[in-house]
Amino acid sequence: MAYIHFTDEQKQQANSVDLVDFLQRQGEQLMRSGREWRWKRHDSVTVRGNQWFRHSRKEGGHAIDFVQQFYDMSFPEAVSFLLGEDSGVEWNQTVKSAPAPRKEFALPDANPDMRRVFAYLIKQRFIDREVLSHFAHEKLIYEDKKYHNAVFVGLDENGVPRHANKRGTYTHGEPYKGNVEGSDPKYSFHWIGGSNVLYVFEAPVDMLSFITLHQDGWKQHSYVTLDGVSEHALLCQLKLNPYLKSVVLCLDHDEAGIEAVGRLKDILYEKGYRDISVMQSQYKDWNEDLKAKNGVSPIPAREHPKLELLPKVVGELHDLCKALATHKDIDSFLAECAEAVGPLLASGKTAALNSEAVRECLQCMAASSLTAMQRQLSQMEQPVTMVQLIQKLQDSYRPHEDRGWLRTKAEQLRQDVSNISRQLQTISIRTLEDKEKLLSSYQRLAMDSIKTIMFVMQELPSMLPVQEQAANCSMTM
Repeated sequence: MAYIHFTDEQKQQANSVDLVDFLQRQGEQLMRSGREWRWKRHDSVTVRGNQWFRHSRKEGGHAIDFVQQFYDMSFPEAVSFLLGEDSGVEWNQTVKSAPAPRKEFALPDANPDMRRVFAYLIKQRFIDREVLSHFAHEKLIYEDKKYHNAVFVGLDENGVPRHANKRGTYTHGEPYKGNVEGSDPKYSFHWIGGSNVLYVFEAPVDMLSFITLHQDGWKQHSYVTLDGVSEHALLCQLKLNPYLKSVVLCLDHDEAGIEAVGRLKDILYEKGYRDISVMQSQYKDWNEDLKAKNGVSPIPAREHPKLELLPKVVGELHDLCKALATHKDIDSFLAECAEAVGPLLASGKTAALNSEAVRECLQCMAASSLTAMQRQLSQMEQPVTMVQLIQKLQDSYRPHEDRGWLRTKAEQLRQDVSNISRQLQTISIRTLEDKEKLLSSYQRLAMDSIKTIMFVMQELPSMLPVQEQAANCSMTM
């Protein structure tokens, strides 16, 4: 698309489009989630006004980058679309439906008894009565007076309530869940014991379920809920209780939970923590494990789809690397593959219509990068087999780092190739540091090629019009 100049006022107007209105008029289904809306097609994405956030990947922004990310448009295309210049559509602006000012935090009034909360958590969620009684006695769980929700209280270091998570106790339909307005996410529901072990969960019911399943000496350990997958509450408790050295991540056994575990491990490692382990529920979460133990059919666990696809994608490189082993100018071949795939990644539809050609080019780029790495290591008298290199590539994949839509991935590939080309053109004698930097660049290109292959396999088919999807299906039958 040719260059288009937008004034600051135009860009601000485009970025102020109400994403709830935008998605609903696109025919998308949204579900209320507290003060936000959850996008049913991408259930880790929430929108509110002109803001969006993808919780599984900890990324977000405003209307323009939302359209770029999820509708595969360039910046000028996204701005023009949101301004309605091509379609003549006038989208609602967030200023027309701005939310009321945020209230100060205050706990809901307590009900005189906890019969409904006890009945729900014990009979429906199978939480142990003694465990529940302990938290109720500590005034960390109670029943609210107006709606009879279970309220899970989070205290600060002075014992003052700063956070409250509410969970509906009605058994018909999807129960209400959300935080009391004004809650400070650093002080979510938790229990601090005297040992050096801290167990980490997504939600209060997960934490109580885990304790029910592992009751032996539970009070001596510490437990914290993340109110989702945010790190704030975890880091707060580690800071307030420096004797906590061993962290056990016990998040949900699904795509979002698996990505969050990887991201939290990185954060903890940067903070100097080394004793980090993972405990994974057999089913979707710890309460589903508890349900299964009590004869209720549980929701199954969901493995990360990219981790399931990865071995197949990486495994296909073996024969190609073997074929390239005798290629005289591997760097020129790599550059040719990159030049060929560039136009095919220009848009999601173009890539979807040419998915096999895209995949072949990307496989050649990954295999060429690995072959170049092997030769460089041989010159450095560090011989390694291709099997070892491919296994190292697979082991280094981190799903929480695999972000972005097709345009982002295509740009990253261009940067990788350009970076390698620039290093190869250096005339001076390469130092050991230069050689290691080049190895790292080849490794990065191989990994980014693998990420893009998986994106092509998983995401692009849905970008084709329905007629073309049907045609493709009939061709494969």
